[in-house]
Formats: sequence, C-alpha cells, structure tokens
Amino acid sequence: MPVKIKICCIASIEEAMMAINAGANAVGLVARMPSGPGPISDESIAAITPHITKEIASFLLTSEQSAAEIIAHIQRTGANTVQIVDELTAGTYDQIREAMPSVSIVQVIHVTGEESIEQAIGIQDQVDYILLDSGNPKAAVKTLGGTGNTHNWEISRELVSRVSKPVFLAGGLNADNVQQAIEMVKPYGVDICNGVRTEGKLDRVKLQAFISAVSG
Repeated sequence: MPVKIKICCIASIEEAMMAINAGANAVGLVARMPSGPGPISDESIAAITPHITKEIASFLLTSEQSAAEIIAHIQRTGANTVQIVDELTAGTYDQIREAMPSVSIVQVIHVTGEESIEQAIGIQDQVDYILLDSGNPKAAVKTLGGTGNTHNWEISRELVSRVSKPVFLAGGLNADNVQQAIEMVKPYGVDICNGVRTEGKLDRVKLQAFISAVSG
C-alpha cells in the first residue's frame, strides 16, 4: 500500500489546494501552540476546512489536554481528524469519540526514548492513528511538533512493529531522507512541515520533490 502523505502547517486555502493537487492525502492545520511554526487562528482553520473534500484528511493540531476542550476545538474548526499533540489529562478518548463519531483521533507520541514504545502500546486501543514526532512535552517551554529535527528511527521502527494501529512518522523529514525513513521505520504515513517550506511559505518545488521521493 502506498505510504500516505500529510503536509502540515497549512496556512491558507491556496496552500491546502497546492498540497492536495500535488498528491497529499492529508493536510495539517496548526492551532495555538506553546512554540513551533505554523499556528493559525481557529477562524482561519474554519475558513479552510470547507474547501477540503472528505476524501482528504483535514488534521486539526490541538494542544488542548481535556476531552471537553478538544471537542469544542473540533466543533469550532470543522476538521475531520484531530491530532492531539500533548497528553490527554482530563476526560477520555471515548468522550471525544462519542461527541464526534465521524472524526478520526490521532495521538502524537514524542519519541524521547524507549518509554515512548510503552506509551504508544498503552493508548493504541483508544485512538485511530499514532503519530511519532520529535518534540519534548516536558521542556520548560513545550515543543509539541514542528521542530525540524529527526529522532531515533530505531525506536520508531520497533514501535511500529509492536502496535496494531497505523503510524505516521514526522520530525525532520525532507526529500533527501524520507525514503530512508520509510525503509527503516515502515510507517503507514509520513508528515512534513518545515521540509517543504521556504521562508515560511509552502514551496511548490520542495513539495513536488518530497512527494516524488515518497513515491520512490
């Protein structure tokens, strides 16, 4: 099965269409974050999502940590997929699913060490997808994605082999290293933000190069 491609940090309808027309299966819309690139307002996200057909996954990246706040965030923005970039600390995934049954739930695991494997195993039955990234939720100023840094792909490979849910790989990917990452980790999908941007804008040449590299 072809590896899915998610283009993140989408900032406008034009960027969303550029990504989708180039072959992306999913686009990421970054809401308020403690740090990192690409956040846009909820109003901007809500203006973009109606232009994305249901065949394409529109990921809302939320830093909310309670089920109630996550549900409200999805309702405000209209995305069909929610990417929870931090730990869920109040409420349950089941509450999100009951309130928003048509929305896919993606939990981010920031690969900091072997403990990330057990973390993924612990939550896999409650979510639809897992996304591996290179942030550090325990830093003084949390980094919850968009670092532009790779992490230990050997840990990611073992994690993918031990969980039953599809796994997206993010963190420092670009046209030059994505094929190596796919061969090593064997993810369901790959996710990129910085690697297809120039001065913060989605770069058509880098985008095409990345998608071509994923396709091999």
